[in-house]
Amino acid sequence: MLLTGAEILIKSLIDEGVDTIFGYPGGAVLNIYDEIYKYRGKINHVLTAHEQNAAHAADGYARSTGKVGVCLATSGPGATNLVTGIATAHMDSVPMVAITGNVTKPLLGKDSFQEVDITGITMPITKHNYIVKDVKDLQNIIREAFYIAQEGRPGPVLIDIPKDITADKTVYKPIIPKEINREDKVIKAKSIEAAVKLINDSKRPFIYAGGGIVISGATKELIKFAEKINAPVSTSLMCMDGFPNDHELYTGMIGMHGTKASNIGATKCDLLITLGARFSDRVISKQEHIRNAKILQIDVDPAEINKNIKVNQCVIGDLKVVLEKLYPLVNEKKNIEWIEKIESLKEKDKEVSMDYNTPELLFKKLNELNDNNFIISTEVGQHQMWTAGYFDFKSERTFVTSGGLGTMGYGLGAAIGAQVGNPDKQVINIAGDGSFGMNCQELVTAVKNRLPMIEIIMNNNCLGMVRQWQNLFYEERYSETTLDRPTDYVKLMEAFGGKAFRVTKPEELEPVLKQAIQEKGPVLIDYVIDIDKKAFPMVAPGAPINEIITE
Repeated sequence: MLLTGAEILIKSLIDEGVDTIFGYPGGAVLNIYDEIYKYRGKINHVLTAHEQNAAHAADGYARSTGKVGVCLATSGPGATNLVTGIATAHMDSVPMVAITGNVTKPLLGKDSFQEVDITGITMPITKHNYIVKDVKDLQNIIREAFYIAQEGRPGPVLIDIPKDITADKTVYKPIIPKEINREDKVIKAKSIEAAVKLINDSKRPFIYAGGGIVISGATKELIKFAEKINAPVSTSLMCMDGFPNDHELYTGMIGMHGTKASNIGATKCDLLITLGARFSDRVISKQEHIRNAKILQIDVDPAEINKNIKVNQCVIGDLKVVLEKLYPLVNEKKNIEWIEKIESLKEKDKEVSMDYNTPELLFKKLNELNDNNFIISTEVGQHQMWTAGYFDFKSERTFVTSGGLGTMGYGLGAAIGAQVGNPDKQVINIAGDGSFGMNCQELVTAVKNRLPMIEIIMNNNCLGMVRQWQNLFYEERYSETTLDRPTDYVKLMEAFGGKAFRVTKPEELEPVLKQAIQEKGPVLIDYVIDIDKKAFPMVAPGAPINEIITE
């Protein structure tokens, strides 16, 4: 069957199981969009308001479904507008394929109109990237790109396609996608044996679980493993939905905004079992801060071993597979004194005041209304830490947030992708007014597609996290962090064609949330909070994680 490159691309995407593309058209991708028009019954295209949000939407789709997210943009500025979204996906190991158009091959390298070297630009922030020079290579490149995006440690892959390649013709034959084999041959029996000895010899084991748990789908295996060795479980921001937050062994988030039980537990244990986490500077990045413990690190990526922290033993391989291998070999433990010590560090739930709007009140109401149907996305800032601290996550792939890159403006696009990928779930994006201002135009995408998502702006009239640092470390010199924007967010949402509410009193919150959940289209809630409300607990940058600043 002789087909154009554009038709081969669309057919190949369908072969890979792609049902949705997030994108924005332009001259270099017109042939591709012509095929999207022809195949519109087989593949859905979501037109975003900005290419950056096409990447964020593909990212949110991937994180919440476990499938590969796909975004599409034209050459030049279209391609460069994807870069922040690609970098966000790269830092958090999200499987994504970004497709860009480019000028025709004879115009490459000549500073032609809307030409950029997008493969050169994205080389440091992709697992791999391609520029297609021959239409005969296109089908195999697509197949390979999807495999690379998913295998091992996932990540984004970019395919750059010159316009004449999309018009050229070659033979197309349907190809079965390359199977992803999680039974990694690099898992060594000696490493498993050494890990088992460390675990069985420990008296105070403590688990630090990272995003790799969610990526590998290893939540059930983690629960069984933790219960057998009776080890407390802390999670990084990327694993908030990787372990049930109401489990008796759960100690909360670990790190800069971690709980007392998690942070002190990590410094008092005799074995720190690190699962799919990379010892980032926002968690633990200095060896002396955990000098009391031996360290066992399990990760699919060998580059993460001994990168930030020297470990005593490691196992390289897919977490789900490794935990399945470890489970029958480790001894059942009680660790009674250790568990009692950790329990004494857990803070009891405080009574939530109904006198004024607070983050605690918002999440108390959301927890009460959640029947395990909520997917929560966030922007980046104080509201992100409040979400991690106060929302009770019950199952995996229900938390969509930018961890490694910390991308303000991420959440709304990601929420759109998550809602498209999970039409039967209730997606709620938690935003600050600063982050919301970055990409608020994407509300029109939610309205146009009648996505029943909820956008909650925690409106404190400032760049909250930066202001908090200025308060604590810069002698209250609030340089350019008070916003004082005259924007009426309710009217803005209404201008885009959606429904909106403003909540200024605690008694208004619950009825508004209930009404928002019942709506068939998107809803915005302007939740007004105090400018000086801080995200505690907190550890100062570079300080030991057990030196906790509290209210």
